[in-house]
Amino acid sequence: MNLLDRYLIRAALGGVAVVLAVLVALGALFLFANQQDDIGVGTYTALDAFWFVLLNLPQQVYELMPIAVLIGALLGLGSLARGSELTVMRAAGVSVWRIAGSVAMAGLLLMFVAVICGEFLAPPMQDMAKRQKALSKFSNISFANRGGAWVRDGNLLINVMQQSGRAEFGGMRIYELTPDHQLASVATASTAAVQPDGRWKLSQYASTRFGGDVIESEHLASREFTSTVGGDFLGLTVAAPNQLETRVLWQLMQHLKQNGLDAAPQEFAFWSRIARTVAILFTALLAVPFVFGGLRSAGAGARLLIGVLIGVTFFFVQRVLESGAVVFDASPLVLAWTPTVVLAAAALILIARTR
Repeated sequence: MNLLDRYLIRAALGGVAVVLAVLVALGALFLFANQQDDIGVGTYTALDAFWFVLLNLPQQVYELMPIAVLIGALLGLGSLARGSELTVMRAAGVSVWRIAGSVAMAGLLLMFVAVICGEFLAPPMQDMAKRQKALSKFSNISFANRGGAWVRDGNLLINVMQQSGRAEFGGMRIYELTPDHQLASVATASTAAVQPDGRWKLSQYASTRFGGDVIESEHLASREFTSTVGGDFLGLTVAAPNQLETRVLWQLMQHLKQNGLDAAPQEFAFWSRIARTVAILFTALLAVPFVFGGLRSAGAGARLLIGVLIGVTFFFVQRVLESGAVVFDASPLVLAWTPTVVLAAAALILIARTR
């Protein structure tokens, strides 16, 4: 890495840092505003809400990174273009691909930051935030590390595992107690989905009932279960698929497939995490042809507008394809990688056509 590489990388990273700080601050502000309805419930205070927002910052950094890289790279490299520094580099014999290589190094560094935030910082910090909020709002809930959330509903002790969908959970255990606190029955289910009427639909249900000297067992493909504990309540304590780290998503996918259950949402989330991280590199590269083209002498406002339009389009396409993976039973692998492949092709073709 020579002086030119360091100069271009510094310019790109500087622009990304400023844009990312603004986007994360706005996201934190909106998240704090969304906490206002919960403040005052139980012992949940404004300070708890602030702490909740703070613990969610790594997840916001991870989710906003592709958009921030595109806008930041446009602004950082655009400032060099306006100062004719890129023109001087080209006149000195530096090719567009050479400049793109330096920008790619910045993209790789930002990919590394995204992996650190998304895989190592965000999951445990979000888990801590949800636990803190649940414990502040409710008094009948507890946790057992990776064992999920525990809640008492009358004579029932309910243990809910990882969330695997918007209203579906990766497993449930139900312990029924007698009035004198003896164990009456134990039941397990591979998945537990919340129905519109508030009841639970349990799949691969198995139960064992203890009655003196007699033990009765029952196995059902599915069973409905009524409880005052709803999915919204338990949603405070578990993570959605797009918030789980890649390793956990892979394990959850294998568990669901082994039990003959639909794993499309988890498979899409798995490949989408990988594709979104790779997209960071190509969003940085996409800035190169723009600063050499019509935006070379444009102001920061024009570059900001272009970056926002492309970034928002990329975001909404991902959301539309996510719905397609679930609703239309399309290939999660293909749909998850489509936006990134299109972005990569556009960046490389535009750089090749830049003169």
